[in-house]
Amino acid sequence: MLITLCYLYLWARWGRGPSALVRSTVRRLRASRCSFTFCGAAAQPGGARVCLTRGGRVFCVGESQSIDDLNKWALVLVSPFILEAEHIAFVTESIWVQGDSFQRPSSPETVVKWSDCCLPLACRPGDPYRLIAEASVDNFSKLGVAFMEDKLQMDNGLIPQKIVSVHLQDSTLKELRDQASDRHTQALQQDPEPSREAERGQDAMKHTGRDDPKAPSEGSCKQRRGSEPAVESERGGGSMDYYHLHLSSCHECLELENSTIESVKFASAENIPDLPYDHSSGVEDVADEIVPAREGKRVNRTGKAPNILLYVGSSSQETLDRLQQVRSILADCVDTDSYVLYHLLEESALRDPWADNCLLLVIATSEPIPEDLYGKFMAYLSQGGKVLSLSSFFTFGGFQVASKAVLQRTVQNLVFCSSDQSEVRLSVLSSGCVYEEGPGEQLSPGRLQGHLENEDKDRMIVQVPFGACGGEAVLCQVHLELPPSSHIVQTQEEFNLLKSSNLRRYEVLKEILTTLGLSCDIRQVPALTPLYLLSATEAIRDSFMQWLGRHVDPEGVIKSSKLSLKFVSSHTSETEVTPSSIPVVTDTEVFSSEHFNLQIYRQNLRTKQLGKIILFAEVTPTTMSLLDGLMFEVPQEMGLIAIAGRQTQGKGRGPNAWLSPMGCALSTLLVSIPLRSQLGQRIPFVQHLMSVAVVEAVRSIPEYQDINLRVKWPNDIYYSDLMKIGGVLVNSTLMGETFYILIGCGFNVTNSNPTICINDLITEYNKQHKTDLKPLRADFLIARAVTVLEELIHTFQVKGPNGILPLYYKYWVHSGQQVRLGSTDGPEVSIVGLDDSGFLQVHQEGGEVVTVHPDGNSFDMLRNLILPKWQ
Repeated sequence: MLITLCYLYLWARWGRGPSALVRSTVRRLRASRCSFTFCGAAAQPGGARVCLTRGGRVFCVGESQSIDDLNKWALVLVSPFILEAEHIAFVTESIWVQGDSFQRPSSPETVVKWSDCCLPLACRPGDPYRLIAEASVDNFSKLGVAFMEDKLQMDNGLIPQKIVSVHLQDSTLKELRDQASDRHTQALQQDPEPSREAERGQDAMKHTGRDDPKAPSEGSCKQRRGSEPAVESERGGGSMDYYHLHLSSCHECLELENSTIESVKFASAENIPDLPYDHSSGVEDVADEIVPAREGKRVNRTGKAPNILLYVGSSSQETLDRLQQVRSILADCVDTDSYVLYHLLEESALRDPWADNCLLLVIATSEPIPEDLYGKFMAYLSQGGKVLSLSSFFTFGGFQVASKAVLQRTVQNLVFCSSDQSEVRLSVLSSGCVYEEGPGEQLSPGRLQGHLENEDKDRMIVQVPFGACGGEAVLCQVHLELPPSSHIVQTQEEFNLLKSSNLRRYEVLKEILTTLGLSCDIRQVPALTPLYLLSATEAIRDSFMQWLGRHVDPEGVIKSSKLSLKFVSSHTSETEVTPSSIPVVTDTEVFSSEHFNLQIYRQNLRTKQLGKIILFAEVTPTTMSLLDGLMFEVPQEMGLIAIAGRQTQGKGRGPNAWLSPMGCALSTLLVSIPLRSQLGQRIPFVQHLMSVAVVEAVRSIPEYQDINLRVKWPNDIYYSDLMKIGGVLVNSTLMGETFYILIGCGFNVTNSNPTICINDLITEYNKQHKTDLKPLRADFLIARAVTVLEELIHTFQVKGPNGILPLYYKYWVHSGQQVRLGSTDGPEVSIVGLDDSGFLQVHQEGGEVVTVHPDGNSFDMLRNLILPKWQ
């Protein structure tokens, strides 16, 4: 009753005193251990009761939210970790935005600064960026109202998306309190006057690297590395500086600069939780400061946060576009859950102590770098910093940037020499500048190098060490940051060349980033998700549910040799999902996915049988296994199809793996074909029909007929004859008089990198022909492809191969193609077409026509050979 009265009171009074009303609600309901949430309306927790709404923001009360594991959080509080009795612990979730791409409050007086209202406890990098903090009821209410009114200002470009109160478990608090207290006691024993030392440290920092653009001397670098308080304390000697750390980005702490970083190392040198990144990449100046701690854990004693800073010049729309391009390519190369990508603004670069929290500085601006800012960058290098310069004028160490207008915005052939002296050749977009040695300079660059395959062998990539502290930079004058679809790529030929080298562009960039100390390891495999039982119509759903009720065991399970499907009405987090046991949720009311829209699928599926019953999963091992226990039992008219947003164990022909990132259209379709039928006698044609169906699904859309999708024998979908964009895998089983066929199909729709996708072709077509064709969706194309396939099967059953071969030859890539058999020295033959069984026929001049079977041979488009598959 009390809660209800509070809601009514707030609804009646909202607008006259929001801060007082929120504060009143928090005070009254705090003892009930509710969680208070401020968020966007779309992110409102399920089951929460809304108290207040303002535009797209809500304030609501829900079930208690607890945090009992801080192992993945980095502590930012140095003094004893104690949550005051009258305070509230809460988590903010924020995102990073680009420069001026968000609106700030019109008047500074209206701003409420986050760091003025709370005390931070821990942080967790990622997207979103999470911070645990504590605040009084009044300040928590003040933060919430400012959030509701878009007046809450975070630090370093963070924009708050959500604030939710949490309860920290007593055991967790006690453990952290004991750790912090122990370190605090040790610090006081070794330095009885910390405040005086802090003053001296703060005064010193006011004069370090702020007004003097020159780099620190080698001596200062060594002195700093040799005086780490944690290390000295373990050895039983040396002085120790101690400072109270409020917030890594608040004004008071920013003034402490390096002293603050030292305090972080002191606070938890032995007991700091595992950080979500690892410097163990072979970089000497970092690796030797990461040592084993208790219980086998690794400790980062440099105190550096996992930050990658992106400097793209002065603020403008062009630089913001460039920022997005650089951010996108880096996010594809490193794990954004382990590293945070910041936009480094010029004023912040000059004012703030960013250098101590930076693992890598990326300079990607075509503008001249101001002298004072150049001094900051060189000071960072002298302290052991790492720099990647992408098509900028930043240089040092005797190298000069020289302009070559003839190279500007042209596609060139680059030879890249990696650290192991192996070479990679690729097509790149040149900036129009090259690196030259200054007069009389004796240079000793690192192993990473890149030069153009031209007469001058123009130097485009150099690795340059700097100073005695391990600083180094990789300087680059080719646009590794720009995708082939960039607006400065003018011709179709240039686009083709760059797309063909796109995978190698990623390889080169990852090699550079690894050399500079970052990890580019494969990200953690995403967790498997349950299946959802969906249907094209309600009538077919009812029929399937009746069939299902007769065939599941008492526990609702259907088993096969590969996995068990357990049909449940709903899914909870306690229900385990494994590759061999997957729950299937039958309640469609709870289904929602950004990767599969059931309505779009229904609107574009025009079949009598195929694709009517859908098993959909966001993440699954492989769709080829999902139908295994159903394919022989389900009535044929129900048309099973399995669709996934992502696969973790996608399959290709033979031992090949099919990479399945988000953005692919991934499905396995069940088709039954009578043995005594036209297609039943020519089963190899099934893979050709599916390949044609995908191409026709796109090219039969009005105005999309010239999107250059093709089919390649025996089972591939191609962009022109240049790049693979998808493939088909067919498994068939003959039972009595019927073939039961699983047709696995995957093709790239929205995932541009690291190769190519259908929407890339549409974008490039729009650019070349001044059109405005819309990008396509995976659910839309799967439905169209299944519809086309059913039509092609029907035509084949009536007319045989001649009914579909004209369409197949219209789209295939091999017309009139000359290839060699077996090797580069083998006999040259001409491709004729498909024989009556669907196999490839080739003709040797003066000889006979030879049939090549797909099970034993593969057609290598890049080498222009027909050769044994496993040779």
